[in-house]
Amino acid sequence: MITVRDVELRAGARLLLSGLSFTVSPGDRIGLVGRNGAGKTTLMTALAGRSKPAAGAVTRTGPVELLAQDSRAADPAVTVTDRILSARGLDRALQRLRAAEAAMAEATGPAALERAMNAYARAEAAFQAGGGYAAEAEAARVAAGLGLPGRVLTEPVGALSGGQRRRVELARILFAGHDGTLLLDEPTNHLDADSVAWLRTFLQGHQGGLVVISHDTGLLADVVNRVFHLDATRATIDIHNTGWHTYLAQREADERRRARERANAERKAASLHAQADRMKARSATAVTARSMARRADRMLAGLEPARRTEKVAKIRLPEPAPCGRMPLGAISLAKSYGGHRVLQGVDLAVDRGSRLVILGLNGAGKTTLLRLLAGQETPDSGRVVHGPGLRLGYFAQEHDTLRTARTVRENLADAAPHLTDGEVRRVLGSFLFAGDDADKPAGVLSGGEKTRLALAALVHSGANVLLLDEPTNNLDPASRGEVLAAVGSYPGAIVMVTHDEGAIDALRPDRVLLLPDADEDLWSEDYRDLVALA
Repeated sequence: MITVRDVELRAGARLLLSGLSFTVSPGDRIGLVGRNGAGKTTLMTALAGRSKPAAGAVTRTGPVELLAQDSRAADPAVTVTDRILSARGLDRALQRLRAAEAAMAEATGPAALERAMNAYARAEAAFQAGGGYAAEAEAARVAAGLGLPGRVLTEPVGALSGGQRRRVELARILFAGHDGTLLLDEPTNHLDADSVAWLRTFLQGHQGGLVVISHDTGLLADVVNRVFHLDATRATIDIHNTGWHTYLAQREADERRRARERANAERKAASLHAQADRMKARSATAVTARSMARRADRMLAGLEPARRTEKVAKIRLPEPAPCGRMPLGAISLAKSYGGHRVLQGVDLAVDRGSRLVILGLNGAGKTTLLRLLAGQETPDSGRVVHGPGLRLGYFAQEHDTLRTARTVRENLADAAPHLTDGEVRRVLGSFLFAGDDADKPAGVLSGGEKTRLALAALVHSGANVLLLDEPTNNLDPASRGEVLAAVGSYPGAIVMVTHDEGAIDALRPDRVLLLPDADEDLWSEDYRDLVALA
């Protein structure tokens, strides 16, 4: 259980949330919603004990597991199975068991064999005490439910794609146990449709507490029984002890009620003020006029404050520089990780102004291909061809292009060194990084804020070919709409990886590349069913 008492959260000097008091009890499945930058991720890290509130106290009773948006926390040399088992400490027990097995096989005499057998007995007892082989099988079932194929369980985490690493971290947390509190920040990112369905079923049966940040309204509708809405304009949380659909209906009804009450009060107050203005000129009625005016003012002051419309980032993409007919291409690209062939024989021609979508199951090599095209990695064989006038813009799904130790302002200045400091701040302001937000380290930003910053870095790049890897992940609906509108109006070439059907509608692809077979075809609506599986 988690208890929050009078907590205040800040991002630097800026107040995010204040006066927070609530509990997360077993059986609570809370949907944490609100605009990007409202403080959802900051609140999650405070609930997990990874950061301290500016005021108040957070008390945790029992195990608490956090799925952060950064999937690079694990040691890249650790195997997938060991990473998942580490949630219960079984990785160390299994390692001791393997070491004891090896020692028995290598024993050269009776004394050495006896020592190895005793060590094996102790290691096996510790392994069985933690759940043993049944727990190992459970870990494999969770991994399979999240779409991790059996062949990757023995591979090092560092050999996996970004989406697969994210699934490993989610599997680790779900394997941790049924009685703890799970804090999940955008858990459906990088999941295909089957894995999302499996996750919904798992979370519905979770016996402990749950707090989930998600822009997947289907997940929220199926899973949550309480909704906490973070109101960035008032720095508060509105707590609704209902399911998702009831919350939406109540919120809409509350907005209509507030509008009616304000309209009625303003009409009555205007009438009182008008009457008071007519009466104040006569000394006999001046006192009554002042009383009427005060009454009208109190009537307005007693109203609930009107909700301000939340700002939306004005997201733009670069004006593409002139280029040749085929600015980007690839010839026979191949890439392997840890002995596993990820890409083989990829040929590609990106014409000026063309729109290409890359589809394939998780781990098929989609992100790897974009990284090769962007020059972030070197192919084992084959080559990337840069045509006349090429200017590349790369948006990485894991935000690898951001330097987390540098500030928001410094990241943009590095990407666009020709801009003055004032111009940098104006661009950041249009992407909702105003005032002190510009001086925050990029590493403390939420996933949605990192997305906005990475897109801001593209604005003045002059890129005529954009490589976009899941550009709508972590975005609230309003910001997602801005990104999709920008994609739809961009006149340059785009190569996109996405599982968002709305992004496909905005992109209007003319071609599709299917991985891992590297088959290229003209786009057809027949391929739409593959998008959610990507």
